[in-house]
Amino acid sequence: MSQTQKDRPDGKSDRQADRPWLIRTYAGHSTAKASNALYRANLAKGQTGLSVAFDLPTQTGYDSDHELARGEVGKVGVPICHLGDMRTLFEEIPLDQMNTSMTINATAPWLLALYIAVAEEQGADVTALQGTVQNDLIKEYLSRGTYICPPKPSLKLIGDVAEYCYTNVPKWNPMNVCSYHLQEAGATPEQELAFALATAIAVLDELKTRVEPEDFPALAGRISFFVNAGIRFVTEMCKMRAFVDLWDEILQTRYGVENPKFRRFRYGVQVNSLGLTEQQPENNVYRILIEMLAVTLSKKARARAVQLPAWNEALGLPRPWDQQWSMRMQQILAYETDLLEFDDLFDGNPAVDAKVEALKDGARHELANLESMGGAVGAIEYMKSRLVDSNAERLGRIEANETVVVGVNRWTEGEPSPLQTEDGGIMVVDPAVEQEQIDRLNAWKAERDDAAVKAALAALRDAAETGENVMPASIAAAKAGVTTGEWAGQMRQVHGEYRGPTGVSANPSNKTEGLDEIRDAVDAVSDRLGKRLKFLVGKPGLDGHSNGAEQIAFRARDCGMDIAYEGIRLTPEQIVSAAREDGAHVVGLSILSGSHIPLVEDLMGRMREAGLGDVPVIVGGIIPDDDAARLREMGVARVYTPKDFELNTIMMDIVTLADPQAVAAE
Repeated sequence: MSQTQKDRPDGKSDRQADRPWLIRTYAGHSTAKASNALYRANLAKGQTGLSVAFDLPTQTGYDSDHELARGEVGKVGVPICHLGDMRTLFEEIPLDQMNTSMTINATAPWLLALYIAVAEEQGADVTALQGTVQNDLIKEYLSRGTYICPPKPSLKLIGDVAEYCYTNVPKWNPMNVCSYHLQEAGATPEQELAFALATAIAVLDELKTRVEPEDFPALAGRISFFVNAGIRFVTEMCKMRAFVDLWDEILQTRYGVENPKFRRFRYGVQVNSLGLTEQQPENNVYRILIEMLAVTLSKKARARAVQLPAWNEALGLPRPWDQQWSMRMQQILAYETDLLEFDDLFDGNPAVDAKVEALKDGARHELANLESMGGAVGAIEYMKSRLVDSNAERLGRIEANETVVVGVNRWTEGEPSPLQTEDGGIMVVDPAVEQEQIDRLNAWKAERDDAAVKAALAALRDAAETGENVMPASIAAAKAGVTTGEWAGQMRQVHGEYRGPTGVSANPSNKTEGLDEIRDAVDAVSDRLGKRLKFLVGKPGLDGHSNGAEQIAFRARDCGMDIAYEGIRLTPEQIVSAAREDGAHVVGLSILSGSHIPLVEDLMGRMREAGLGDVPVIVGGIIPDDDAARLREMGVARVYTPKDFELNTIMMDIVTLADPQAVAAE
């Protein structure tokens, strides 16, 4: 407490309380109309900003009728194919009075163009719009996988958005450096600091050539961050204080930004989803609350906006009530406690100061390492491999009980959760919404002016080819009726399409702990098969959450299996073709987007048609019990969900499934 702070008779401080952070809920599903109703309901419950979740086709630049969009429409977010969808999404929500965060990266210029077009239709002053587009492509190559174009043209598109916003939408944050998914992919605190700051440096280097030197500090001041906060909340709080110091240091020493106003570390947060458990999911409520403290307790490093996952996100899509419960956590902390009446609680604490300095030193060392590789863009493969290694180490500690996870590897016995109802306690997207969305898309195309669309696409392509800023042409295309897939199609044609590194090398590591028995079993089965046990890992559909698939491939390789893992965004046809060409003995699918039923059904049919009906297929993902039963009815040999954290058990299952003797015994 500061020396000037006093308590009144009613127990409250006479100091003016700080304003609460923006209270958001990451939301969007099914259709634009359904999502609009959810947004308006959440705002009525006290939410103070919007955070839009887009579905995977929208994130990766495909219309809802594209082959790769099958089963993905409306699953992890709202589908936005054109201006009409965006108009419906924000109906009766005045955009000039709203602070909107859009979690969108590869198609960020396009979704912002649609947003601006809707705001203009509403009669809003565009210069007054407030909000953020994530627009961080580098973390997509490392962790999330919703990239489209290669790094250099993607960096140019980030610059286009920032430059356009600086001039035309000055209160908008044009880029949100996202370290959230780095932690979800296994990053240590030092790696999260270094990889995120390296990304910011790459963007600032791009932006420095875009404006006059006197304007650069203000442009740099619009760059914000989106971070993760895990369960080790003291370390996480220290990490945020380290972020504040390092960002100030980089802007002042590397870029000569002298005004402290433009060196402020501004960030939003969603606390950790990686640590949420399927087992005893009610415990997740405490985890979420504790993780929120890491980004709110320290005034010096307090988040500007907070959104919390729901207790049941390890089970499936949260219901409105589940999201409301997480929002109430924020409101209680912000409005019932006295937290916002105090200055920073940790200034001068020797333990905190020592931890912050240690984190900064580790981050500086890693930053120098990245700089020697050409910065974030040049070090993508290195960073990806380090994340896979770090995640493998994290999982290994949990398997070995070195890291305690309550209800998972300690105190696993307990009462059934009354929160899990007969419907599973989650929301299920109606499969019919996909066809309804496609029907609306077809109607939109039928009613638009084809000549205007053709001219708008030509102008967009010309801007991309000549290096002009694509934002003006994108806004014009939005107004002409161009679709998300058509916009992204122009970017693909001009810049090409990127295929990201998997982070899993071809050679096994020297790790032997606990694997000798499995390696012996792999050798024995390989002898009976007459060749090395071949395990093919594939990710059908658009789900880019590759962490699980990478860890399975990583461990299987260390067990001595012959691994085929080609990364993300594959069609069922491509996976079946690879299984046939490689002579796979077992096929493993990883699907976390909720599209497992249609994608697996398609793949199993194709396996039978290709004469591979006897090849065992295993599936992992966030899969409700009823869906797991349906997958087994389709012929899937094993279904794994987040509760199946012991990878060695899965490895032995694979060996058994491939073993000719075991098959004969059945």
